[in-house]
Amino acid sequence: MQKSLIALAAAASLAGCSWVEVTPAGAAVRVAQSLDEVAACKKIGATTSSVLAKVGLERGREKVAMELETLARNQAAELGANTVVPISPVTEGKRKFGLYQCP
Repeated sequence: MQKSLIALAAAASLAGCSWVEVTPAGAAVRVAQSLDEVAACKKIGATTSSVLAKVGLERGREKVAMELETLARNQAAELGANTVVPISPVTEGKRKFGLYQCP
């Protein structure tokens, strides 16, 4: 019983952790909330970000969404984009983002 409680506590604490950090270049990438915001921008491409949605227990939806966004921002910076926009819902720890170069 005690081992089960320890394992449960460890899984719960890991579920709250964020393992994804924004890079200095990724910090400069803007997140648009709709395709309308990037209508005047040049499309660079797309990327699909993925993280663990479950670590023993389900991780919080907001935490997963923020980590996916951070990964997309980092990838955008590497590819020369300065704006990302989510183009799919978060599903099983994955989300697709459009990458754009905006004025």
